[in-house]
Amino acid sequence: MASLDQIIDDFAFLDDWEDRYRYVIELGKALPDLAEEKRTSENKVMGCASQVWLVTHTTGDPDDPVMSFEGDSDAHIVRGLVAIVLATYSGKMASEIAGLDAFEIFSKIGLVENLSSQRSNGLRSMVNRIREEARVRAAA
Repeated sequence: MASLDQIIDDFAFLDDWEDRYRYVIELGKALPDLAEEKRTSENKVMGCASQVWLVTHTTGDPDDPVMSFEGDSDAHIVRGLVAIVLATYSGKMASEIAGLDAFEIFSKIGLVENLSSQRSNGLRSMVNRIREEARVRAAA
């Protein structure tokens, strides 16, 4: 899976939205499939037009754990957006995730400006869910 730095560099290299769109789809194709038993209503992200699932894992200090995520979607472009969200947040401590607004990064690289409002809202739902889980875990 591509790192966030790699994704940002690649976006800077791609000039037009069609190339970026294809790149996001490629990121989605590279995302490992989520096991069927993890596609539960508890893991489903509400507020997404497509079906999106996020699974959270924690390790280390229970007061500020390192969080990693698995995710998937039934839509190609959304699966790519899931890959970008996971690259942004996985492997960071809960306190860091809680304070990191990925939407700012996505705006900087030109990801948000060409998304439909429905996709943009879905992306925000994924980010909000991850940050809320991180806030709860960091405060535990």
